[in-house]
Amino acid sequence: MSADSGISTSETKNTDHNTSTSDKNNYSVRPTSFNGDDEQFSWWKIKMYSHIIGVDDKLWDLIEDGDSFEVDTEGIVTDRKSLTPAQRKIYMKHHRVRGILVGALPHA
Repeated sequence: MSADSGISTSETKNTDHNTSTSDKNNYSVRPTSFNGDDEQFSWWKIKMYSHIIGVDDKLWDLIEDGDSFEVDTEGIVTDRKSLTPAQRKIYMKHHRVRGILVGALPHA
């Protein structure tokens, strides 16, 4: 990149490992839809992994590790208003990745 690009080094490098590299990412490419074919699942999972990491590098961690919010019988957080700012950030990321996955699954 040229020095005239207007992007400083601090904007392109993430040195804080507690935050996402794409907190302000507005990545909006539609993910690959899963067609239900068992033989294609591995391929779809790799494509989804790449898509989700492209959206936000912390979202895949939520898929693998889950979250620890107390939910009711319908899966809704019981007291969302009492979440700390850090918990609220995780809560929002959870719903972002959930929306990506739900959108990639068939609605039949």
